[in-house]
Order: sequence, then structure tokens, then C-alpha cells
Amino acid sequence: MGVVGAGIIGLAVARRLLETRPDVAVTIFDKEQSVGAHQTGHNSGVVHAGLYYPRDSLKARLCRRGVGLLKDYCQDRGIAYDECGKTVVAVTADEVPRLRDIEERATHNGVPGLRRLGAEEIREHEPHITGVAGLHSPSTAIVDFVAVARSYADDVRAGGGTLLLGTRVEGIERVGDTVRVDAAGERHEFDHVVLCAGLQSDRVAQLAGDDQGPAIVPFRGEYLTMRPRAAHLVRGLVYPVPDPRYPFLGVHFTRRIDGTVDIGPNAVLSTAREGYRRSDLVLRDLAETLAWPGFRRMARQHWRMGLTEMRGSLSRRTFIAGARRYLPELTVADVDGRHAGVRAQALDRDGSLVDDFRISRLGRITAVRNAPSPAATSSLAIAEHLCDGLLT
Repeated sequence: MGVVGAGIIGLAVARRLLETRPDVAVTIFDKEQSVGAHQTGHNSGVVHAGLYYPRDSLKARLCRRGVGLLKDYCQDRGIAYDECGKTVVAVTADEVPRLRDIEERATHNGVPGLRRLGAEEIREHEPHITGVAGLHSPSTAIVDFVAVARSYADDVRAGGGTLLLGTRVEGIERVGDTVRVDAAGERHEFDHVVLCAGLQSDRVAQLAGDDQGPAIVPFRGEYLTMRPRAAHLVRGLVYPVPDPRYPFLGVHFTRRIDGTVDIGPNAVLSTAREGYRRSDLVLRDLAETLAWPGFRRMARQHWRMGLTEMRGSLSRRTFIAGARRYLPELTVADVDGRHAGVRAQALDRDGSLVDDFRISRLGRITAVRNAPSPAATSSLAIAEHLCDGLLT
């Protein structure tokens, strides 16, 4: 068995394969020198409980299954796991009906312990946060997903699997009952290959003969970090009520497992798929984004939101102004530093954002074409979903 991609999904898949069929040889390929180098290593660290996802969607089902598996795994491996809780806050009356919709959806999906909050009750959980109503999820947690990925990698090695890091996959070909993978000048043959390439998922899938779409359009999410003197202003996780007119969640407050608190992310178009700085530019990446019909259609629909996000990216004061809707005490002097991740946003040709997990099956090749948040939370459940029946 071959796995392309040593992010948290690829590692979880390899681990599951070795767990269920220890007699099968498993090889993981990744062009980077370390595991979890991109989305896994640049995400928020939030273990999602499953509040926002459409009823009975694959996201909802795998998130609820995955969070339990992940919690047990971290406890078993001694990986720090903190159920700090999440408070979703409505700051205006017109957001309250959407907050109730979230509660109903989350209850249907089996999220435990939800509690509706009034304005004063919000302060029981977050004394410095203001809003007209809230929803508290006590089981939402935080973890270091890079530590989890490294532990998965250790499990793979312990199970006899091979990690070929620094090994770029250059070709994938189906030949009868065999899949040939050309990587770093060598040819490997497998009975089955699973593609978990994240930011490069569309390109790697096309190498294997899959369709061009959905295409990956990269969005950089920028975070500001609160100074230690201000970190006490946020106890856990504080999230907005999503605006259904826009494709992204909006700025929120995230406590990290190391005790720091981040504000963000925004969502600005990245000019490089692996571009974590504003100055990063890869002409091929940008050209492919601009050429994809789905991006042009999405841009025509959401250009106002794009300008707003860009203003927040260029002006720290504007960025903080959005956060002050929830935390009025926050000042520009309370934040320091900026870091970013890049989200692999899959877009269909018609301009619609692919929201749920999407998996293609091409004979003996399985391609994960879209694995957005809560993919890290759901990693062990996604691995079950992909692998069960794969070797029967």
C-alpha cells in the first residue's frame, strides 16, 4: 500500500492500514523533510465538537466519531489535551436566530453538553467577552496537532511502515492491478494507493488521472498573538456566529495548548499554495488560481468580502477593530507578532466552495480531494472511513 502525503490524514491512514492488516507493507511519500509541514502544522489546534456542520453530513459524522477517538488516543499517548470549551457569541440581535440554528444542528449531530447563554451568562465562561446571546460547548478542546502527527508517524514506524520524507511524487500510473508511483527517480509498485496531498491534492490527483476539479485555491489565514499580559482576557475559545452570506467563519479567539491566545484568522487569497508570508509568490500557483473558472465566479460573488479581509490584513488597527466587537478591552498594544496558515479551499467549476469531505475512487487509487476543518479532529475517523473495506 502506498500513501502520498505525510500530513495528519495521510499518517492516520497509514496507521490504520497497519493496525488492521499488519501483514501489509505500507509506504508514505512526502516532499517535505518533516511530517505535518503544512496544514497540520499551521492550523488553530482546535479539536472541534461538531457545532457548525450540516445535519448528517460526512463532516458531522466523522467529526463526532473522530473527536472521541482523538481524545482517547491523546490520553493513551500522554499528549496534552485540554477541554477548554468554546463560546459562540452573538453580538447583535439579528445573529440570535442563526445561533439557535447552530444549536439545533449541533444537537441533532450529537454534540454533548450544549448550553444556551444570555448576555450575563456569557461572562460566567468569558468574563471579558460581550454579546447578547451565546452557546457554550464544553467538550470543544485544544491540542498540538503536530505532536499528534508525530505520534502517528511513530506508530507507523513501529508497525513496520516506511516514511520516505523529502521524496516528491512525480508520476502515478494505473497498470492492470498495480499502481506505479514514480518518486525521486525511483519506481514503486503497490496494490492500492491513497492520496492525501492537502494543498497539492488536485495536482496529485490529476497525476493519477482524476478530474481537474475541484481545484485547490489557497487562502492565507493570518493570526495575531495576544501579549502575555493580555492573555487572561480570554479563557477558552470565543467564536462568532457565521454569516451565511460569506464562505469563511470570521475572526475569533483561540487559546493554544501552550497558554498563548491567538486572534484570527482572516482569509486572504494567497499567491502561493505554501505561502505563509505576504511576499511569497509562486507564479504557477497564482496563474492556476486565476485561470480556474470557479475562482472567477466566486470572486465576482464575494469581492466585497475579499476587500474587507484585505484591509484587515494590511491594517492591524482594522483587524483589532473586528475583534473588539467581542472583547472591547482589547487594544492594538495588546497584540504582538503575526503568523499564518494556508487553507486548501476546494472550488468546483461553478464557483461553489466544496464544504464537505470529498473522496474520489479511481480503481485502485483513492484520492482525498477535499479535507477541510475539522479534518485534523476527524483524522482517525477519516482513516477508518477510507481504509475499512480497502483491503477486503
